Formats: sequence, C-alpha cells, structure tokens
Amino acid sequence: MLVCPQECSVTIPTAQLEHEITRRRTFAIISHPDAGKTTITEKLLLYGGAIQEAGSVTAKEGRAHTKSDWMSIEQQRGISISSSALTFEYAGRHINLLDTPGHQDFSEDTYRTLTAADSALMVLDAARGVQSQTEKLFAVCRNRGIPILTFVNKMDRPALDPFELLAQVENTLKITAVPLTWPIGDGPDFKGVYDLQTGQVLVFERTSGGKHRAPVQTAGLTDPQLAELVGPDLAAKLQEDVDLIRGAMPEFDAGAFLAGELTPAFFGSAMNNFGVEHFLANFVELAPPPGPVETNLGKRAPDAPFAGFIFKLQANMSRAHRDRTAYMRVMSGHFTRGMDVTHTRTGRKLRLSQAHTLFAQDREKVEEAYPGDIVGLVNPGVFQIGDVVSVDPKVALPSFPRFTPETFATLSLRDVGKRKAFLKGLTQLAEEGVVQVFYPTDGARDPYLGAVGPLQFEVFQARLQEEYGVEVDLHVTSYQLVRWLAGDPGSVARFARHVEDDQGRPVMLFRSRYDLEYTAEQHPEIEFLPLPKDLTRV
Repeated sequence: MLVCPQECSVTIPTAQLEHEITRRRTFAIISHPDAGKTTITEKLLLYGGAIQEAGSVTAKEGRAHTKSDWMSIEQQRGISISSSALTFEYAGRHINLLDTPGHQDFSEDTYRTLTAADSALMVLDAARGVQSQTEKLFAVCRNRGIPILTFVNKMDRPALDPFELLAQVENTLKITAVPLTWPIGDGPDFKGVYDLQTGQVLVFERTSGGKHRAPVQTAGLTDPQLAELVGPDLAAKLQEDVDLIRGAMPEFDAGAFLAGELTPAFFGSAMNNFGVEHFLANFVELAPPPGPVETNLGKRAPDAPFAGFIFKLQANMSRAHRDRTAYMRVMSGHFTRGMDVTHTRTGRKLRLSQAHTLFAQDREKVEEAYPGDIVGLVNPGVFQIGDVVSVDPKVALPSFPRFTPETFATLSLRDVGKRKAFLKGLTQLAEEGVVQVFYPTDGARDPYLGAVGPLQFEVFQARLQEEYGVEVDLHVTSYQLVRWLAGDPGSVARFARHVEDDQGRPVMLFRSRYDLEYTAEQHPEIEFLPLPKDLTRV
C-alpha cells in the first residue's frame, strides 16, 4: 500500500456493474455452539466446488480439519474462535460466506462480521431448537434488518417434532417460520426431505464420513416407489404431515422474508450431506444481492462510486507473510487493485495495491471486486475497525458495536527479554479485538486485559506463544466492572483502579456493583459510562 497524491478510479459499463451486483450473495452463518455451524460451512464449500473433500470438526489426532477453522487452537479444540471469509461460485452466483465464531466469548467478532452480511443463515440443532446464543445473534440480524434463512441440522439424530420446533422458533424469536422442506423421519430413520415447493421427495444415501456428495433419489408424494424408498410407515407419516402443513401453515412470502418478518426453514443433516445442496440451490434464489449501506451521508447505493469498510483485523494469517490483514467489505462501486482512495478517518491518500482474496487463511492477488465482496488489504497499522476507504473523502459509517468487558486479568512476562515481541503481539491482538487492553496510570508496566469471557484470555495466551514466541502468565483479578469516565477522574480512586484504554480515555475498574454505585453517588459531576460515548453498546 503506497501513498498516492491523487485519487483515481476505474470506470466500467453500468450494465456490467449491475450484473455483478446482482450475482453477489454475501451471508453469515449464526448458531449456538455445537449446532453444526462449522460443519455446514464445510459442506456448502463441498457442494460449491470450493473443496473436493470435507474435513471433520472433531479435534482428534489424524483427522482432517475444516477449511474455515485454520488456527491451530481452533483445530485442537474443534471450535471456531475467529471469523473467516470464504468465496465460491454456484449456479452463476458469486457467494461470499462469512463463518463466525460459535463460542459466546467471541460474540463481538460475530457482531462485527454481521455488519458485512446481506443475509444470515441460522443453524438450529434439531434436538435443542432455539438456544441462548442463537437468540442473541438473531436479535442483531433483526436490528440490522437483514433477512434470515433457517437450517434445522442434525436430523440424523433423535429430534424434536418438526411442528414443535417451528412453533418454538415463532414463539421465541417472534418471526413467522415457513417450511420449504420437510424431514422424512429422524435419527437413524432419517431418509431425506420433501420439497414443499416442487412436490419432490429427496431420498439420500450416506457416504463414508460425509466427505463426499450424498447420492440422492427422487420420487413424488404419490409415487408407489416412495414406500420402497423410505418404508410404508414413513411414507404414510409424510403424507399426513404434508396435508397438515397445507391446511394450517402460511405459504412462503418473498416480501415478508426480505423484510425480516418470515424465515424459510429447511431440514437436513450437514454431517451426512442430507439436504445441503438443496438448501444451497434455494439460497441463491432467495437471498438478496447487496443493497444500500447506511452512512453519514445517507444510504449509499451499491452502484455509487467505490467505497469499502473495514469490519475485521487479523494478524499472522499466513506463516509465509506474518503480516496483518484488514477485511474490507466493498459497499459500492468497482474495486480494482492499485486504485487510489482516501482513508476517510485520517484524510490520508492510499493506493490499494496489496489486495488479495480471502479463503480462510489462503490468499491470492485480487484484480477487481464488486459490492458484497470481501477483500483482504495488507494493514501496515493504518486501519481500524469501522474505517472507510473511498473515492469520496467524506464517507463514514456509524460506530461499530463493542461489548463491555466482564472479566479482567493482569499478565507477567516469563522472559523479560521478549518484551519487544510481547508489546507487538499485545498491540496487534488488541487491534483484532481478541482482548481489550487497559494501561495503569500510576506508571506500572503491565496492562490489564478485559474480555467478555475467559476463553478470550486462553486464546490470547496461546496466540502470543505460537505467533510471537512469547510466554506469559495470566492472573485473573477481582475486578468485575469497567466504566469510562466523562469528567475529571482525578478524585476517583478509593474504590476503583484508574486506567486508560488504548485511545488514552480515562477508565475505572470496579470490584463490585456496590463500589460503582457508591462512587457514582459520591461524584455526581462525573458520568460513569459502560462504553465511551462515541461507541455503540451491545
């Protein structure tokens, strides 16, 4: 990335830009941990032709790992702790898939990633239905106004009655749930799904380890062959269920779906590839292309001149490069490698020459991109989350959401000779949002770390060791609450720890809510804020 004295852009025919915008589908996957989010991500890549063989999310020695879980700690634990961007083509559509962390301690990364999505896929465990983390992330999608599709996963295990499950979705999430497919059996008797739109029965065969595409046979609801394929009892049960659906459930309404008032529901088993390709074929027809993005200048249409925003930072994605990557979502116009733009927060002129596509941690140079696409920009310390790069120097976005930390720790270096590497790792991992860092104002050298949950500390410690060669000891403190101060903090010290955040703003750490409330009562001239005024609270 080089400084450029003049802005420049490349124009393309309007028809070509509109065609490419129409082809794009950018979506994120949300779920409660262990609902199968990472598995369905891998299977969508399999059916999209992006990989030839699916991995396994189990953390067992000798087993393949999923493409989206590329960090060693993700592979060891079998969980997603960082968002990944994955791109593939299917049925003439260009699909950008944003895989998000499943663990609740990394909700902030997920929330930021959802700002880059035009729709979301909600994955539910068929035996458990709507769970707490799903409910929280659904609320974020609803607040953003993006449409949500539902995939009821793990039908190959004992499951809730599908009518009961859809009723739970409606009652808990306050959204109309309309099935577009219907399961035939569950557990070991799960045979396939019935397409309520086409009237086709899709019967699947299991493949070894679910690594390859599942063979499928089709039949009609009244086809005599159906009883042979699924058994007479399941065939009769399917007919009863379909009659009940036709008589009692509303029909799918595309307008209500796009307005976020209705979610189409699909059933299947990602582990066994049952119903995955059928979902994908429907997704590319139902999900919306990129639309306008709200900015400080009003809604910016996707066919406006180029602008993009940074929604994620990631260090050390590739051992070969050891650099920092900024994830940029193109929100309007035509991006070309080497184009000149303005970094609107600073007014600095930049040439975006070091740009690459993202496929988990893999990268290759990108020559052009369109609205909805995710581009990796090498970050020499210029970018922050929420930054905009644009040919229009005045474009900015509303502040990105932040979480208030709920647990705090101090740390100590095992080898003081590694302090330089430690400071580099601390700065870069804090930029990513792995932890929040607070610096003592009394001259103490070691900072406080803030996190939503303890797993963030474990990840921070593991990545410091693996990526920066630094070993630290973490010590969880008794502080439980953090407040940013609006006013003179000088007289507030008795029941709190005075620190500063990474922007130099005054902050207080409190051991209990009583200490906070007492201090606030003693200092009515000071505001005690859960986040700085310029940030949005989640």
